[in-house]
Formats: sequence, structure tokens, C-alpha cells
Amino acid sequence: MKAAWKILLALQFLLPLLTPGSPAHEVSRGHTCVEKLFLKTTCYLVVHIFGSDIIKLLSADMNADVVCHSLEFCKQDAGQPLCHLYPAPKVTWKFTLEKARRIVKKSQTVKYPRSGSDICSLPFLAKICQQIKYAIENSVPFKDVDSDKYSVFSTLRGYHWRGRDCDDRNRMAYPGRRPDSWDAHQDSNCNGIWGIDPKDGIPYEKKFCEGSQPRGIILLGDSAGAHFSISPKWITASQMSLSTLVNLPTALTDELDWPQFSGATGFLNSTSGIKERSIYLHLRKRNRCNHRDYQNISKNGASSQNLEKFIKSLSRNQLLDYPAIVIYAMIGNDVCNERKDTVPHMTTPEKLFSKVMQTLKHLNSHLPNGSHVILYGLADGTFLWDNLQNRYHPLGQLNKDVTYAQLYSFLNCLQVSPCHGWMSSNKTLRMLTSERAEQLSTTLKKIATSQKFTNFDLYYMDFAFQEITEEWQRRGGQPWQLIEPVDGFHPNEVALLLWADSFWKKVNLQWPQILGKENPFNPQIEQVFGDQGGH
Repeated sequence: MKAAWKILLALQFLLPLLTPGSPAHEVSRGHTCVEKLFLKTTCYLVVHIFGSDIIKLLSADMNADVVCHSLEFCKQDAGQPLCHLYPAPKVTWKFTLEKARRIVKKSQTVKYPRSGSDICSLPFLAKICQQIKYAIENSVPFKDVDSDKYSVFSTLRGYHWRGRDCDDRNRMAYPGRRPDSWDAHQDSNCNGIWGIDPKDGIPYEKKFCEGSQPRGIILLGDSAGAHFSISPKWITASQMSLSTLVNLPTALTDELDWPQFSGATGFLNSTSGIKERSIYLHLRKRNRCNHRDYQNISKNGASSQNLEKFIKSLSRNQLLDYPAIVIYAMIGNDVCNERKDTVPHMTTPEKLFSKVMQTLKHLNSHLPNGSHVILYGLADGTFLWDNLQNRYHPLGQLNKDVTYAQLYSFLNCLQVSPCHGWMSSNKTLRMLTSERAEQLSTTLKKIATSQKFTNFDLYYMDFAFQEITEEWQRRGGQPWQLIEPVDGFHPNEVALLLWADSFWKKVNLQWPQILGKENPFNPQIEQVFGDQGGH
């Protein structure tokens, strides 16, 4: 399936880009059409290759674990226990698997290559595969004609992740820069404010934005900051349909992240129904000259120890650009890993100090003077087991046969858990993980109070998830409702927006200088430029 996914992913982007005569502004329309084709083709391919055998096995009362092992998608390494999510068969595993394998013995399915073949080795796909891989690994846009790190394409690190480019053939036009000649003749900073007021001959950018202290928001984060989310509807057979799966291709090309709805840089209306908004939208409301000035430099699996691999994707020019508010929020992966011996593989305070200082020095050499950096402490993940262990996972809600405790055990058995330390029935291990997280948070706080830099002020904030939980409970909610239901690990959209609201209130109260002034010309900007070109 990995090979099939690669070719379909490649074709999804290859087709609109190779369509003869397609102008740049038609790419998004072609993209939508190809996404539908991608979804339909994927479904047909899976059913064609595996459908008959899956039906045979299910008809023989085999559960999903048995199907997975008999089709060789799951495997048991020598000397390792046989991992299973659902209750074990009433007869022995060995007997059940032998029976299942006899059912599919003559099938073509088992001959389908699971590994060792790479569709990207095909000559006509090699280049696009390489470009997609480069974009994902380095957190830069896949489609960026002028190489300014901004794009007119939404996914694959495009404008879902950072402000949309307003001229992808001019690398001197991008969000966050100081206006060129007050943007009298063209929009050089993509905030939608440009031209000259015919009443007095003054450029609108100068009239509305000069002295308003514009600034952008940049997040250096992990999968929580990127808003990792898998919809329960994608794994629940009774809810699967074209309408529920229509966003799946977009999600795949955004690495199963939803930065456009995230707490830090989200710019679309919340799907959760709550009134809170992202930090970026708060900044935009405060000063509409900040329009489109956001960057979500987050990555699944990111930590203090690997940030250096993609921090270069951050775009800020010390001479040409406005200052920025940078939030450093590696809230889990320095203590979270999939290892059975998880504690020795956690980041130590000494290693954290070294890497964070390296990051701060990089920021000091790239951020314009007058910027601000906020270090966020780590989360306390004991919340997960305490609130989810006995609840049914979406996969087990129909037959009441899979709890989160079982899910955590299954992931740990496979050694693919996002956080063995906290997603464990071992109370001592959970406490040790929280103790290390607290030590690392203390280290971050010491850095913030002891280190000085020339181009930015440095601050520290606790990741106070307990406050978010209490606010949600005051509204009649339950703590478990703040966690992504499929992975049982990440904060969901509601939690992220409540965090953003808490952040905004605290900063506005304690350090209002970070946020800049409220722009008195906001009503006039809206009157003249409307939505400023949208997002």
C-alpha cells in the first residue's frame, strides 16, 4: 500500500501541474478535481487488490487483527509477543492464523509487494517525488516559483502553513515585509493594502499602517502546534462516504495536520463551533496591517533535538521585514518516544539547554530587531490515562470491545506509540515521564530569565492545560472531550483554541508590548479593502 499511496499522491499533483494551458490561478480548481479522482481511485485500488480476501476473512468470523496478520500487513518479530487490538480469538492465535492463511493462500493479494519496491523510481515520477519529499522534510512549500518560501498552493507546506503569496514570480513580494515605497503601485507585503488615496495622494499603506507596529506570528512547534488530527469518520465503516472522506487527500498532503485551524496560526473559521480564535486572528483583528503574516513551522515528531533540521524554513529578513512574535512550543516529544525503555531516550535538561540555546542564536541572527520570543513549557500527559483509559475508542464503540487502555497497550506492543511514557498502564512510568517534563520546563524557564539577546526579548509561559480543562468544564464540557479521539494523544481543535485564548489574555495582561498597538484605522482598512484579498 505504501507504493500505491506514493503513485497516487504523485499523480494528484502531477496532473494539474502538467495540464496544457492551465494558468496559475486555475491550479486550485484543478487541484480540487484531482483530489476527487485521487479519492475514488484509491478506493477502487484497495477494493480491487484486497477486497475479496477481506470479505472472505470477515465472513469466516475473523477480526481485524487476524485479517491484518494473515494479509501480512502486521507481523510478529521473532521473540516478540503477538500484538492485537481486539480481544483474542476464543481458540488459539496459532490455529486461527493458520485457518486464515489457508483462506487467502491462493490469493493474488499476498503476492502484492509490501516493501522493497519504490514507485518513485519510475522516471516520469522521480522528479515530482523528490520535490514532494524535499518539501515535507524541509518544511518548505512544494510549489514556490520565486523561492521566497511562500506559495499560492494551499497544501504541501503552502498557504495552510504560512501566509499566501500575492506574487509568486516576485521574490521581493511576500507576507511580513516592510512595504516597498509604501506599496503605492503594488502590494509588496501581501496584506491587501496598496495604492494611493485619490483624495489626498497619500499611499494607503502609509496612511493606515505607518506607526501601527505591524508584526507577524511564527510558531516553532510539534504535531500539537501543527494540529494533527484524524477524523473518526475515516475509520468508522458506518460513517464512511464520499462526503466524509472528501478532505482526506488534503489531509494527506498536509501530513495529517490542519494548521489552517490551529491555535497559533489558524485563519479559517473553527469547525468546533466555539467562539475563540487563533493567535494570528487576534493579531489581525488588533491590526489589519498584520494580514497574512503567519508562519507555522511545526512538524510531526519535532523536538528540541531535531528542530535544527527544519528551522531554516523560517522566513524573516532582518533588514526588510517587520518584527515577529515567535512561540517555541515543543510540548511533548522531548519526553515522548515509542521505545520500551523510554526513559533513557528522553531529552536531558543539559541536552535541552544546549539545543534551545542553538535555536535562540539562530533566531537572533534572523529576526528583525524588536521581535519577541516566548518559550512554552512541556505538557503534563498524565491527563491522558486519567481521563481516557476506560472510555471506548472509535474502533470499539460499536461492539464495546476496544478501550483507550487497549489501544495504548497495542501501540506499545508494536513500539509505535507516540508516547510510551504517558500512554501506559504503568503509573510509575507515567510519573517519571511527568517528572522529566517538569525538569525540562524548569530549564526553559531558567533560560528565559537568564539569557539576553540583541534582536528580541525572551519570555516563558507554562503550558497550563489544567486551566484549559477547568474553563471547558465551566462550560459544561468533559476533560476527555479535549483530546483527539482517534490517536488518544493530541489536543483537539477546541483545546488549541482555548489555549490560544488563554495565551492572548495572559500576554495582553502581563506583556502587552508583545502584541503591538491597536490600529485605529482598522475600520477604514475594512471599508476600502474589504477582506484584503482573503487568505
